[in-house]
Parts: sequence; C-alpha cells; structure tokens
Amino acid sequence: MTVLSLLVLISGGGSNLRALLEAASDAEYPARVIAVGADNDADGLAHAEEFGIPSFTVVPTSFASRAEWGDELLAQIERWAPDLVVCAGFMRILPPNVVHALSPRLINTHPALLPAFPGAHAVRDALAAGVATTGVTVHVIDDGVDTGPVIVQREVAVRPGDTEHDLHERIKSVERDLLVQAVLDIANGDVDLKETAAR
Repeated sequence: MTVLSLLVLISGGGSNLRALLEAASDAEYPARVIAVGADNDADGLAHAEEFGIPSFTVVPTSFASRAEWGDELLAQIERWAPDLVVCAGFMRILPPNVVHALSPRLINTHPALLPAFPGAHAVRDALAAGVATTGVTVHVIDDGVDTGPVIVQREVAVRPGDTEHDLHERIKSVERDLLVQAVLDIANGDVDLKETAAR
C-alpha cells in the first residue's frame, strides 16, 4: 500500500485535523499526517501533540510583509516534503509563491457549495441569502479566493430557524467525513489532482 504523507495547516480548533489523525490511526487508511502547521497558537495544535505529530507555527505579524511570511511558511512546509498539503480551517489566504510551489498538491475545505458563497463568512452568507441547501466543498487551491477546481462536494440542508452556529456545526460534521474521504480517494488514485487542476 502506498501511503500519502500529509501536512495539515490550521488556524483554530482543528476538528478536521483530528478527523484525519483518527482516520490515519487505522493501518488500512493510506495516508499519514507527518506535520501540522498553524498561523497562531491554535487550540488544534493540541491534537497534533496528543497524536505525537510534530508541529510548527509561523505567525504573519512576525514578518515585515505577507511575502516574507509566505517564504517562511513555504520553507517550513518543504522541510517535511509532504505528498499533500491540506488547509483544514486555515484562515489565511496563501501568497502566490506558496500556491505556485505546492498546487495542485494543495487542497482546502470550504463550508459552502462553491462557487456559491466564497470567503470567510460562507455560512452566514448562505443564511442571509435564504437558500434551502448549502454544503461542503473540497477543492484544489489556486490563486483566487475559493476559486480552485472542485474535487468533491456534499450538500447540507438549511433547516427552518437555523442559526449560523447550528448550521455550521452540521456542516463541520459533513466536512470532516468528506475531507477524510477526499484524502482517501487521492491516496488511492481515484482522484488525480493534476487532472482536476487542468479542468
């Protein structure tokens, strides 16, 4: 079995990271998290520590420019030579040099059915628009904001009376499962990222 090496980038609680760590603890799952990076002292780094996975933090405010931050982030990522970089709740737009160096081996999860509701407030925007259905997208990262080629999507119904928190919690549950499945499909060769990116 070929095992895909993953480097996961986070900004918050790391529930998607934990889902990948738990999946990877099964010997039959063909991917392993080899390192975790963050842009702040994220709560989710505790998951990496619990599973014995090395981690690093590259804080943007420690650098004179976004480009310098990107250079250091890329250097830290490339130290590990991962097969795939997963942005799992990473709330920073990656500088172009990072995207160009890593894509299409660079994927993201987004809490909406792209191209609908890109950006940081996708759940709030879906509720404000009054849609009956939103969902989750796993996509390749490109130079735009949530504009990269879609790998897989799954719908989530919006229920009457949903708050942003209610809806986001249901989306996150689906998001965890979808990310674990997407990584499995990439590892097994059922999804070819170069083909996906060329669409």
